[in-house]
Amino acid sequence: MTRGFFNVPKAVNEPVKGYAPGSKEREELLATYKKMNATTIDVPMHINGKEIRTGNTKKIRPPHDHQHVVGQFHLAEKSHVDEAIATALAARQAWSSVSWMERASIFLKAAELLAGPYRNKMNAATMIAQSKNVHQAEIDAACEMIDFFRFNVEYMIDIFKDQPASAPGIWNRVEYRPLEGFVYAITPFNFTSIAANLPAAAALMGNVVVWKPSDHQAYSAQVIVDLFKEAGLPDGVINVIYGDPVMITDTILASPDFAGLHFTGSTTVFKNLWKQIGNNIHTYKTYPRIVGETGGKDFIWAHNSANPLQVATAITRGAFEYQGQKCSAASRAYIPSSIWDDVKKHLIAQTNELKMGSPEDPSNFVNAVIHEGSFDKIASYIDAAKNDVNAEVIIGGNYDKSKGYFIEPTVIIAKSPTFTTMTTELFGPVMTVYVYEDAEWENSLKLVDESTEYALTGAIFSKDRYIVEKASKALENAAGNFYINDKPTGAVVGQQPFGGARASGTNDKAGSAQNLLRWTSVRLIKETFVTPEDYKYPFLG
Repeated sequence: MTRGFFNVPKAVNEPVKGYAPGSKEREELLATYKKMNATTIDVPMHINGKEIRTGNTKKIRPPHDHQHVVGQFHLAEKSHVDEAIATALAARQAWSSVSWMERASIFLKAAELLAGPYRNKMNAATMIAQSKNVHQAEIDAACEMIDFFRFNVEYMIDIFKDQPASAPGIWNRVEYRPLEGFVYAITPFNFTSIAANLPAAAALMGNVVVWKPSDHQAYSAQVIVDLFKEAGLPDGVINVIYGDPVMITDTILASPDFAGLHFTGSTTVFKNLWKQIGNNIHTYKTYPRIVGETGGKDFIWAHNSANPLQVATAITRGAFEYQGQKCSAASRAYIPSSIWDDVKKHLIAQTNELKMGSPEDPSNFVNAVIHEGSFDKIASYIDAAKNDVNAEVIIGGNYDKSKGYFIEPTVIIAKSPTFTTMTTELFGPVMTVYVYEDAEWENSLKLVDESTEYALTGAIFSKDRYIVEKASKALENAAGNFYINDKPTGAVVGQQPFGGARASGTNDKAGSAQNLLRWTSVRLIKETFVTPEDYKYPFLG
């Protein structure tokens, strides 16, 4: 029990280390990378604090060196899923009753451990198994995860402070209870921080979680488990399972105690999950919370008043950082004809400088896409564009999977604004540009808004504030995260809450109090100090 109204440490964003050539941090990280890359890891499932090894395993292979095996992870049978649910529910009574202060201290400790002794290990695991360069790993696996832990604690306190007014003789108060049941967290390969935050956000608010990480993120998921354990997270609060996603999901969604879904992944999968939950609705004790961040076809729109070099830089960074494997990655651009030649010139010059290869060489800007399926899909769209009279590949277009799943940063010019790569999410280093006539800038905004089903992120470029105002209004529903004169990627916790609508998700804004509110069930308590004893109201005389 707490004996005071405690202030938590003020949340501040973790500084991003530069890893400049010759720096100590660079040498230490690369040494950790080499050591971890030269050894093998055996990743178990984690159920009620026990390491579960089934012997049914999958290999962990770096995408940039797919013949090299760095480890394996163990796959669940249905009995393990049932056990994960049962032990989470058994842990719920104690965890839901523990004071907010104790829960906060665990995740604040996790943040400090990650900022210190776990930083190199978390970054290296992300670099090895998810093929992220030094910078991308640092801003994701270290800084954003730290920020999630710190700011979520602060947001939790802000939520608790939101209390109703009380009339004389009455004390009204609300308490923010955890959900009645367990939360199912499904996390993607592309952001280690998201993989940690989805189960952690729910757990911070007193919930218990069954967490299924992506198969392609198992290495860093194990480091997250180690981090949580050292930070003091009790057994059973977050149980971790791998395996057949259909079997796991069917088992979980059949449970009457299923209380919420915290999801990041594809739009199609999320829609199917929503449908499945709806079909099972009579099974559940409560209406489940459904929170999802899904796909995107994120845009860059430029007016003829824009600076061509700034537009080109936004495309290079927005489309090709982490091989375009960000939900927020720019993948379609609308450029006026009067500035296109200058934008193209700068874009060619920049992409010609980009190096591609293993994350072990920090000078590589581009690394490998995540797996062969992704490689084949992206390559097929590039080939189709090469052979289509309505498109032209002007930059890149080459690919090679002999050693790793490498695809060159590619720029396609589309003659039609509805060309396939202008509307389809590819999740790779491919940018498609549509060049419009300057006078058609208002119609081009309609194309941006109506050409796809998504509404995750987008950016506009203009020096003219009248144009900025008009474009912002025209595109108010086209992106949940909207950027003016900047690339549409790089949402910082505490500064840019992240999420989109339409087919891009429920817009519950990870990295904000809005998200945490989804993992609470509010109870209003009214206490009357002098209780009436006469049923008659004054109007009765």
